[in-house]
Amino acid sequence: MKLSAISLALLFLLAGCQSHEQAAEAKVKTVDAPTLTVTMSAIPVSDATPGAVVSEQQVQVASRLMGYIRDIAVREGDAVKAGQLLFTIDPADIEGQVVQARAGLSQAEAALLDAKSDFERFSNLYRDESIPKLQYDKIKLQYSIAQSQARAARAGLDTAESQLRYAQVRAPIDGVVTQKMASRGDLAAPGRPVLVLENLQKLVIQTAVSDETYAHLKLAGSAAVEIAGQVYAANITRLVPAADAMSHTHLVKLVVPGAKGLTSGAFARVRFDVGSRQGISVPKSAILQRAGITGVFVVDGKGIAGYRMVRTGSDLGGVVAVEAGLSPGEKIVVGNTGELDSGDRVNLTGSQAR
Repeated sequence: MKLSAISLALLFLLAGCQSHEQAAEAKVKTVDAPTLTVTMSAIPVSDATPGAVVSEQQVQVASRLMGYIRDIAVREGDAVKAGQLLFTIDPADIEGQVVQARAGLSQAEAALLDAKSDFERFSNLYRDESIPKLQYDKIKLQYSIAQSQARAARAGLDTAESQLRYAQVRAPIDGVVTQKMASRGDLAAPGRPVLVLENLQKLVIQTAVSDETYAHLKLAGSAAVEIAGQVYAANITRLVPAADAMSHTHLVKLVVPGAKGLTSGAFARVRFDVGSRQGISVPKSAILQRAGITGVFVVDGKGIAGYRMVRTGSDLGGVVAVEAGLSPGEKIVVGNTGELDSGDRVNLTGSQAR
């Protein structure tokens, strides 16, 4: 009887275990999903450097005269045309110089007339041998000096009048006023900028790279430029071989063909390809975010999917480099990942190697 009771208990226990296993199997969900076998492949190596959008044509506009600014006719952001009035310098001092130069010219011209009259009269006397040559030469010299003084007075007046024209400062190029560095009433001086103009039709990307990156670059080469979240294809237009003495970097300029909406001064990030290395990359469709964790679904030998955290690297355009978390030969899910949970069975709809 005791043996029968024990046997019966074992039968009930075995039946219970089988029922639990069947229930667990019943809870496993099967999801149709494509997979990929991870392999090593060549991954581009890039160097990302900060840069900025700048105008290739920038002009600092200053006055040629020393004087107080009477009026500034433009504001920051205004578009201007070449020859348009920008600001005016108080011309009072220059006008006084013009008056003095005109008076000096009048005196010089009057003296020249007297000297010319004397020279003509003494020339006739000298031809008639009525005066000695020494006296004639003296009058001739005085006439020559009067001519020189008249020319100098004329040049002085021309200079003063040209200085008066400089009292009105006009735009040297078509562009936009990007900086206003003085105000009405400030003292303007030669070499001290009042306004900065930029030609926004000639915008370039400017950055600086290390010696190692510079060695991989060439004129007309390409690079990727990210500005305000938008990625552009850019061409290298200038490489400066001499490195900056302080930063030990080389200046590089790039142009984005056909780009619209770029603004001077905008921050840019430039990515240069500088070679390749062996590594693992997976399609973007395989990368997920679950509970704030970046990962992929890895399928084991029994076809069961498990979520695994991975450390991703650079975005390679359609695929993402994986720096840690995966090994060659492992199988990952690359589609229909939104339907999967850890422990689900994957029904393969297509498989490929990468």
